Amino acid sequence: MRVFLTGATGFVGSAIVPELIAAGHQVIGLARSDAGAKALAAAGAEVHRGDLEDLDSLRSGAAAADAVIHTGFIHDFTRYKEVCETDRRAIEALGSALAGSGRPLLVTSGTALISPGRLATEDMARAADSTLPRVSEETAASFAPRGVRVSTIRLSPSVHGDGDHGFVPTLIRVAREKGVSAYVGDGLNRWTAVHRLDTARLYLLALEKGAVGARYHGVAEEGIAFRDIAAAIGRGLKIPVVSKSPEEAAKHFGWFAHFAALDCPASSKLTQERLGWRPTQLTLIEDLERGTYFKS
Repeated sequence: MRVFLTGATGFVGSAIVPELIAAGHQVIGLARSDAGAKALAAAGAEVHRGDLEDLDSLRSGAAAADAVIHTGFIHDFTRYKEVCETDRRAIEALGSALAGSGRPLLVTSGTALISPGRLATEDMARAADSTLPRVSEETAASFAPRGVRVSTIRLSPSVHGDGDHGFVPTLIRVAREKGVSAYVGDGLNRWTAVHRLDTARLYLLALEKGAVGARYHGVAEEGIAFRDIAAAIGRGLKIPVVSKSPEEAAKHFGWFAHFAALDCPASSKLTQERLGWRPTQLTLIEDLERGTYFKS
C-alpha cells in the first residue's frame, strides 16, 4: 500500500517509516522543513511537503494514498486546547479526502484520560460528559458512516526510547531545575508506558490486520507507580526524591501538575489478542537506567 503518514519525522512516526517500508509498503511522509524532507528521503520515503495547519497539503497527501496514518500532533501542552483544535481540523481534512473510498484512516489518541483511577480497556469509549479538548477519536469516528475505514491507536502517556521529548524528559527538566525529583502524595498513581519501537510495530499490525472501528492500546506496562519513575529520575540525576502535596505540586510542576497526579492504568490485553502484538523492548525504568535520558 501507499501510506500517507503525518508526523513522519516525529518521535513515533520516524520509527513507523522503516517498519512500513520493511513490510513492503510505500510511505508518503509529511515534512514541514528541508531537514525533515532530507531525513525522510534518506529513510526511503516519498516526501510530501506541508504541515498540520496546511489543510490542502493534508487533503492532497491523503487523496494520493491507499491508507492514512495520522501520528502528527503539536506537543505544546502549555496551549493544549489550541493544538487539539489543530488536530481536529487535520483529521477532518484527512477524512474528507478519504470519504466514500473505503480506505483506512488510522488516527492517534491516548489512554491516559479514558478511565482515570481504573484500568482502561480497548472496549471503553471516552466518557460522554468529558470536557477534554482532544477529540481525535470522535472526529475520526464521524467519517465511518461516510465510507472511511476508521480505527484508533491509543498511546501510553510515556512513549519512551532514544529521542524522546515527551512527558519523561519534561519530568527530568523540572527535576534538574528544582534540584529534587518529586511525586504527588504517596506517589502510587499509575502511568502506562511503551517503547517507540514496539509502538511502530503496533501501527503496522493495526494497518494490515485492524478491524473497522477498532481501538487499540499502545501499552506495554499497565501501571507503573509514579514514585518509581521519580525514583529512577532521582538516581539518574543524583538528586533527592521527595513527595509533594497537591498544593506544593502545583507550584513544583507548573502546568504539568495535572499529568503528574494522573492515575491512568490501561491494558493492551485485547490489542495483543486481536493483532498478535507482543512488546519486546525495554521497560521504562530499564530505559531510564541506561542513562541516555540524562546526557542532554
